Amino acid sequence: MSHIGKKGIQIPDKVDVKLNGNILNVKGPLGEMARFIPDDVEIKIADKIIAVALRKGAPNKAVWGTFASHINNMIKGVTAGFEKKLIIEGIGFKAQLEGTKLSLNIGLSHPVKIEIPKGVKVLIEKSLITISGYDKETIGQFSADVRAFKKPEPYKGTGIRYEKEIIRRKAGKKAATAAT
Repeated sequence: MSHIGKKGIQIPDKVDVKLNGNILNVKGPLGEMARFIPDDVEIKIADKIIAVALRKGAPNKAVWGTFASHINNMIKGVTAGFEKKLIIEGIGFKAQLEGTKLSLNIGLSHPVKIEIPKGVKVLIEKSLITISGYDKETIGQFSADVRAFKKPEPYKGTGIRYEKEIIRRKAGKKAATAAT
């Protein structure tokens, strides 16, 4: 039994939710999203509440709670939005916007240019990159792609990391030879 799937999802006043066949459309002040709903999941919209249920005899029971979370994220995204923050650490490491591309100077022989997806906003303040928008999956994937170019390394701590990510630091050669 899915605890998330059993709960009804409240629809805020500014949000419009429509179900056309297997496509669920959510429209709000920040944007519009659509998602395909599989046949195993049954959705009923009544009195500003979305009820997500599993169809009788559905072979894939795992999708019930997953799609309830997806719908909840869609509603939260078009009303409040989502945000991820990345920190760039390292001497000479910097990021800058060039039109619809993010340019990273991260110690490689050339600057890395990444195309910013539609619906995603990027704000740069010194060594802090703020990625925001209404689609949680797109923001998470884009921030993971940016981080993948220079993951934080454990000796000096340089690289690109999430704001609240903790990097376990290792002792270098000096500490290892001093101990013997």
